[in-house]
Amino acid sequence: MLMLFGIPLYVTFENISLLILRKGLFESEIGMEVISLVLGPLCILGYTEFTEIHRVEWYRQLQNNQRHFPVSNDGTLTILVLAVLGYIGYLILKYQEFSLLPPLVIVLGISFVYIGIALAVVVIVQVFTVKSTDFLLSLFPLNYILIGLKVIRNSILDWKDRECDKENSKLGSKINKLSKSFHISKNWLWLGFIFMVPVLGIVVLTLTLFGQRPDSMILAWTKTSDWNLSQHVAPPNVQIDEHYLCTVAASGHRKIVKPYRMGIRHGHRVIVNRQLCVANAFEQILEEKIPRIHKIIRTVYDNYGYPIAKKIKSPYVADIIYYLMKPAEYFFLLIIYLFDAKPENRIAMQYISKIK
Repeated sequence: MLMLFGIPLYVTFENISLLILRKGLFESEIGMEVISLVLGPLCILGYTEFTEIHRVEWYRQLQNNQRHFPVSNDGTLTILVLAVLGYIGYLILKYQEFSLLPPLVIVLGISFVYIGIALAVVVIVQVFTVKSTDFLLSLFPLNYILIGLKVIRNSILDWKDRECDKENSKLGSKINKLSKSFHISKNWLWLGFIFMVPVLGIVVLTLTLFGQRPDSMILAWTKTSDWNLSQHVAPPNVQIDEHYLCTVAASGHRKIVKPYRMGIRHGHRVIVNRQLCVANAFEQILEEKIPRIHKIIRTVYDNYGYPIAKKIKSPYVADIIYYLMKPAEYFFLLIIYLFDAKPENRIAMQYISKIK
């Protein structure tokens, strides 16, 4: 909880302070940047796991409170490449000695940071909300924006402090106007914007060779569901009643648990397989024949089965539960055939009702 909530908020406050003040006033500046740029993505991965955000396409049907990922698989590679460019730009401006760098490399570094900032802005627009804790997903891109603006500002100020601008402004006719523009730091801001266009063009053309569509930068955000820029509506989630082991087991891998239809339970659509129907039919017989004993069994099962079922989140664990419940399923089936004249009819009619 501290990693997911406390640290990102604290780091954001520190980065805001570092942006407002000049470089060198905080000994923790580099530490804050490392935490932001290295642990930030890890915190996002932890948060998506914590809030059940799954990396699946918008058309995939999910369960209970699960949600689709805010980035489509169709544009993931493009987004990753742009993010890497943003990191490269930061490394150039932060850790390279400007006096040893060609001015064009510095301008390209600023262009890369601009690209990273633009990407961060789109991420914030996609995920930000005040209605839930999802605003935490926007803290990492916000911190990149703060750090990016800071390193650009500090780069220009450092160049000026070394009087490089003054020296290059006296070059006059010794170099042409274009070269002179690159050597004056105040021009880097607009030159960085200009060079963004050819950089993005090269990225798009290169990624097209690897199967990415030219509009993948747009599809990455719009070909999704559940988020601000999404243009698709996902199928309604299937409700898995986490109180019951057989219901959870039905959410295992299809080849193993063999779901064969949808059913209705407590007004919600649920996945139904034979094991679940057999267990419910057995419970019906207990309730009809020995209601008092059924009540005791139900109370014990609710007290002990529920905590176990709540821990089943992986389909692999659900597969194991399905196999462990097999002996009980055969026992339930034996009782049903002993006490019901039409056992298969009873089993087939489980979870068939109208949603009220």
